[in-house]
Amino acid sequence: MARSASDDDLRALARRLRSHSLRMISEAKTSHIGSCLSLADILAVLYGSVLRVDPKRPDWADRDRLIVSKGHAAAVTYAAVAEAGFMPLERLGEYARNGGQLYGHVTHAGVPGVEMSNGSLGHGLPVGTGMALTAKRERRDWRVFVLMSDGECDEGSNWEAILFAAHHGLDNLVIVIDYNKIQSLDFVDKTIRLEPLADKFRAFGWGVRELDGHDVAALRGTLESLPIEAGKPNAIIAHTIKGKGVSWMEGKVLWHYRPPAEGEELARALAEVEAS
Repeated sequence: MARSASDDDLRALARRLRSHSLRMISEAKTSHIGSCLSLADILAVLYGSVLRVDPKRPDWADRDRLIVSKGHAAAVTYAAVAEAGFMPLERLGEYARNGGQLYGHVTHAGVPGVEMSNGSLGHGLPVGTGMALTAKRERRDWRVFVLMSDGECDEGSNWEAILFAAHHGLDNLVIVIDYNKIQSLDFVDKTIRLEPLADKFRAFGWGVRELDGHDVAALRGTLESLPIEAGKPNAIIAHTIKGKGVSWMEGKVLWHYRPPAEGEELARALAEVEAS
């Protein structure tokens, strides 16, 4: 079931998600810490206040579905699932390790609470749109949430799904775009410019809200009062900072791929996150 938590509780959860992610990625010597840090507040609000899920029944038929389409943000996704009670926190030590099931891109196999494996971008929203259509046709109350990266908006398959969702009036479908302005090797504006992004969604027939993706009160207020417009799918454009919470990672392209080194560098990052 959706759990009620205070804004302070949600901020504390986001700090834990950042700390878990830093440790997991540092120990595994893998990538995407910047993406995990930018997504933490959004996941904290979803799991702490919004999603109708039951960790004791991960396959509950009436659960809300959450698809993390930006599958490279795997560490923070697994951390959120574990903090929500779907699996023991000790399992986070499996991340990107031989013999473990917590792969370096989001996987659902053997991971309760994860709806869909992801890695290649552009698949989560089309699948989520199909799920939302199924719920409408079966007259079910569950909703579908899809977390996307800004770089993922370059994929044509997403824009086909965006057209389809509006045509079918899927107001039970919610996308949250982690708009941290950096993708892979450069800034979004230098790769494929997205602006005016909100206007594009409005032109495609969606209800749109832009907000600060690190403001848990704003996220919560929007996500708890859906749909944005009756009869329209929902697009939440969450303006975030890549590497949020670690001052020397924030807004830096470098931290899309580089892990924090074990030892002093990791300790410095954890100290900043835990003090925030």
